[in-house]
Amino acid sequence: MNYLKTAILLAGLTALFMGVGYLIGGQAGAMLALLVAAAMNLFTYWNADKMVLSMNGAQEVDERTAPEFVGLVRELAQRAGLPMPRVYLMNNPQPNAFATGRNPENAAVAATTGLLNMLSREEIAGVMAHELSHVKNRDTLIMTITATIAGAISMLAQFGLFFGGNRDNNGGLGIIGTLAMVILAPVAAMLVQMAISRTREYAADDMGARISGQPAWLASALAKIDNAARQIENVPAERNPATAPLFIINPLSGARMDNLFSTHPATENRIAALEQLAAEMGQSNRGWSAAPATSGGGAGPWGGADRQRGPWG
Repeated sequence: MNYLKTAILLAGLTALFMGVGYLIGGQAGAMLALLVAAAMNLFTYWNADKMVLSMNGAQEVDERTAPEFVGLVRELAQRAGLPMPRVYLMNNPQPNAFATGRNPENAAVAATTGLLNMLSREEIAGVMAHELSHVKNRDTLIMTITATIAGAISMLAQFGLFFGGNRDNNGGLGIIGTLAMVILAPVAAMLVQMAISRTREYAADDMGARISGQPAWLASALAKIDNAARQIENVPAERNPATAPLFIINPLSGARMDNLFSTHPATENRIAALEQLAAEMGQSNRGWSAAPATSGGGAGPWGGADRQRGPWG
């Protein structure tokens, strides 16, 4: 089913790409756009993850440069039955994270420095288990390809605006085309947001909570990230809004109507679903939202030695 959704989405984005090409250069522009789209679809299948990571300034880390974080991801991957993904850090004060890659064998997970600095080890484990769930569910292919192509559509629309559209096409369609291209970039972003079902977030929350064994860890993390994301700007994401659906919480401020068609379910609804899951698992979640636990008890599969100070100080 995931492959079918990917094919349908790519077809829709390719048609939109051709439409922009037609507005710029008529039938010749549409044909050129089709050829470019075909090449782009192939290119992004193999390279979209690298492009998304680059857009967000992600740098790969390993056991030498980030031993505790990489070790945590490795243990979670083993619990999820996944190959070890590549691990990246983004020098970004906003706490957030995403996963990318065309399949579990070629996956990557990325977290911001803000996430490591503001969350406890348990909360970080909840977040990274969520991202590994996207890998396990193969959500990452459709997420990375759509983000890359939507970004290309936005750039093509800006290119058309610079040249003023195809003024010779049907005696004035160039003006209409120019006006249309003013709204094509938001439309492209909307298509990405609407095409990637919000249900994938609920599914990843559920699976991630089961991987970590503690739904309250992810629930607490979501509350903290959502609150911080409203106050701390994510500059790379604001520059590349098509990548926003990849993040665990919407990284955009909404200053440019970025939240008009949000891809993410309401955080309170996600937390409620996790609370229900915790109850089904026979766990108490009372008190987690006020503050993370500070005692060593009940620390879960990674122990409690670092609960008070957090694993990164």
